[in-house]
Amino acid sequence: MSDSSGLQPAASVEPEVDSKRMRSVVAASAAGTVFEWYDFFIFAILTSIISRHFYAGLPDAQAFIFTLLTFAVGFVVRPLGALIFGKMGDTKGRKGTFLITITMMGLATVAIGLLPDYAWLETHLGPGAGVIAPILLVLCRILQGFALGGEYGGAVIYVAEHAPASKRGYHTSWIQTSAALGLLAALGVTLLTRTLMGEEAFREWGWRLPFLVSFGLLVVSLWIRLSLEESPAFKRMQSEGKASEAIYVESFLRWKTLKIVLIALFSVMMAQGVVWYTGNFYTQFFLERLLKLPAIDVNILMIGVTSVSAVLYVFFGWLSDKVGRKVVMAFGMGLMLVAYFPGFHLLTQSANPQLARAQQAAPVVVVADPDSCSLQLDLTGGAAQFGRACDIVKGVLANSGVSYRNEAAPAGTLASVRVGDQVVPGVDAAGAAPSEVKAARAEFETRLKAVLAAQGYPTAAAEADIDWPVLFAVMITFIVAATALYGPLAACLVELFPTRIRYTAMSVPYHVGTGWFGGLQPAISFAIVTAVGDIYAGLWFPFIVTAIALVLTLALLPETRHRALVD
Repeated sequence: MSDSSGLQPAASVEPEVDSKRMRSVVAASAAGTVFEWYDFFIFAILTSIISRHFYAGLPDAQAFIFTLLTFAVGFVVRPLGALIFGKMGDTKGRKGTFLITITMMGLATVAIGLLPDYAWLETHLGPGAGVIAPILLVLCRILQGFALGGEYGGAVIYVAEHAPASKRGYHTSWIQTSAALGLLAALGVTLLTRTLMGEEAFREWGWRLPFLVSFGLLVVSLWIRLSLEESPAFKRMQSEGKASEAIYVESFLRWKTLKIVLIALFSVMMAQGVVWYTGNFYTQFFLERLLKLPAIDVNILMIGVTSVSAVLYVFFGWLSDKVGRKVVMAFGMGLMLVAYFPGFHLLTQSANPQLARAQQAAPVVVVADPDSCSLQLDLTGGAAQFGRACDIVKGVLANSGVSYRNEAAPAGTLASVRVGDQVVPGVDAAGAAPSEVKAARAEFETRLKAVLAAQGYPTAAAEADIDWPVLFAVMITFIVAATALYGPLAACLVELFPTRIRYTAMSVPYHVGTGWFGGLQPAISFAIVTAVGDIYAGLWFPFIVTAIALVLTLALLPETRHRALVD
């Protein structure tokens, strides 16, 4: 007897895979996935450095936003990879597909470590050639994202189709924890390289080494995965002649399946995107970029937090086998909703209490004609667009991690900054050459920083003032929420769809949710901070998305833990 999805009860088709073989399947699948996550995360960790090398022609705040958008490009193209490799996995097999994706991912990552940067191209090929650097970087990110679009679905399906139904959440959670292990490897390699070389050499050229290390990891991962066999569920489907002849039609043009795709996307996947990337990445940007915590301190903190998360993924995956996928994932969303704003305020108070005190004692106000201010997420204007006084003022403040309030001024008024009882006039470089915009911005920044310092605003977080226990506790709270949502997610997605279209149908909502909501979250949030002035304003984007997703999860998402994986 089948349930409303058409899938059979789990007990009737429990895979017969011995425990030793199961461990081999999990280890081989997770090892390759760890490598691919390592590749993807290296870019995120080195965002601040990459922005200086590849977007040197833009002011700092805009260069950082464009680098975040370059990071996001890899996520935006992931659904396309999911469509292409999903169909390949559903027709040709799981194993061969993720051998292709891992090779593509590894080669693209190594290429980033070899790219010429903006300054080198300007020096060797002449003025204007520097723009080639970000173009090449974006192309590499597109290849990475395209490959990862086919990787995740293949790995989790392969494990799930081997696993006993009663332990499916537990076994697939090891694929989820590979994200933590990949991040841990990326953080560890970055910290080791940074420490051995020194910060100056690392920022100059040593940042390339973590990318180049990928080649060795690629060779090892390929060797491990070549030993795998095809999954039993896929072989059974082929032997019984049940393969779909119209995968895209059946997945996305038939309401029975499309309904499940949409529910998965706008419930758990939309939430997973913003919860996971806020907890694991936006916190890093926030601590380093806005709170001015030293990069090495951020790396060490994240290594500790990520180490804990590796255990939590498995715990919550195991728990979902006992109490259900839906209740565990809903708990993660609810916890993050409660933690977003109080948690980030606590980050400021524990990481840079002097900044928190200064914001209370000497609030900052930007006085400007609203029509003279740009949304600095706009990709069409380039450096010239950000040369207006309001843009320079807001860019410098956002880059300094200083919250401000906007006050409208009459049309034509030159933008200025009021810090407590002192006023700092802005500078207008609209229409000027990029070098002149940069010089004008530097001159204004020097004047503003002198006033900020006089009013008690720190240029960096003071090591002696950092409250490490509170800082770590806040980060762990975010990670508990993220792992509760992500740990059972693989099993839930696999169980939602039938074998013949599983790779395609589950990969697309996964990568749209992760890529379009999660991958764009850091860039959107930082742009909101720059436009609004409040360093916490960017949290409204993940908060609203998570709240909508929680309601939809509770109302529409079916419980799947008793479902079989063959149809």
